[in-house]
Amino acid sequence: MKIKQVLSALERFAPLPLQESWDNAGLQVGLTEAEASGALLCLDVNERVVDEAIAKGCNLIVSHHPLLFRGLKQITDANDVQRTVIKAIKHDIVVISMHTNMDNAQDGVNWKIAEHLGLKDTQFFAQKTVDGIEAGSGVVGMLPEAMAADDFVLLVKKRFDVECAMCNELLRRPIQRVAICGGAGDFLLDDALQQGADAFITGEMHYHQYFGYEQRIQICVIGHYQSEQYTSEIFRDIIQKECPEVRTYIAETNTNPIIYL
Repeated sequence: MKIKQVLSALERFAPLPLQESWDNAGLQVGLTEAEASGALLCLDVNERVVDEAIAKGCNLIVSHHPLLFRGLKQITDANDVQRTVIKAIKHDIVVISMHTNMDNAQDGVNWKIAEHLGLKDTQFFAQKTVDGIEAGSGVVGMLPEAMAADDFVLLVKKRFDVECAMCNELLRRPIQRVAICGGAGDFLLDDALQQGADAFITGEMHYHQYFGYEQRIQICVIGHYQSEQYTSEIFRDIIQKECPEVRTYIAETNTNPIIYL
């Protein structure tokens, strides 16, 4: 099976028109006429991820975050992005990225977060229609049972294996309706409140946005990488369903640049 067939399957699931205007999803590096020897699935692409692809015999990397986000004016060894491009090209490795198109897609990144949290009756909020396709920047759903705020935070930490969560003061009422936006989702906080959510989970949020929401909604910020870490499972499921001949591997390389001391 050719790499272009894998690319087509991914783009049918999360069409490129769903990406935000500032994004650069889709094919990043390489020629897609080659036969796919295997696909390494990851959140970010760096030199170590390319090394892992080489070791596993994969000539395709599928990432969430684009390798090429800003235009390159040269390709040298000046920085990690340029070195990663050089290494991928030298080893005939194709890089594909599914970013905000996968964030906005039905059953995309936020739906996967909701699945790991065990939410039911999940639906979009901050909805939009693009080229006749229903999409949304966030999802909202229900916990199977209402729970106290401290138990909710502990549940989130356990399900996403996070060392700490940044929260506003604990809500003094039960939490059951939960809004989600993976990655940098603070722009949806007010939308989550309008949805009647008891809690809002995202990956990162600006300091000043924590003010003014005390006892209105439980904010729970778990880290950008941590919130989107299960995105590779979506890539795996798409490829295994649509391109079963292609071997898939979820990357073992941890690309989170943030350490907790």
